Amino acid sequence: MIHVACTLLVDRTGALLLQLRDDKAPYFPNVWGLPGGAIEEGETPEEGAIRELWEETGLRPDGPLRLFVRQELPDQDRTKNYFYAATSAGQEDVVLGEGAAMLFIPVDEVLDRSFTPGSAEMIERFLASPEYAAIRRR
Repeated sequence: MIHVACTLLVDRTGALLLQLRDDKAPYFPNVWGLPGGAIEEGETPEEGAIRELWEETGLRPDGPLRLFVRQELPDQDRTKNYFYAATSAGQEDVVLGEGAAMLFIPVDEVLDRSFTPGSAEMIERFLASPEYAAIRRR
């Protein structure tokens, strides 16, 4: 079983940070996903999410990450941990460390793209959640 951690990072406008995977991605090249990746041995899911976010974007959340949901994907032999957080960073602060692009996408445009398996469902749930609403009110 592969354990994955990813982050739903929301900027001050409510936009969500998305990654366009490049054609070299070992899984699901050329589709959109969230910053994240495999949890390394000895890491907690939260530690993995923080490390992956830093490696892929150069960003840190403004506060602690909070677990939104854990998703079992038995057909892929994966478990995905979706964390969420707010950031005061903007697009100009993003350092692309992996993928073809890493962009804050306005909420009304987020779901207008092809995603890695399971991601669209979780993103849609997050955008309709009280957790996202609370971030928007900050």
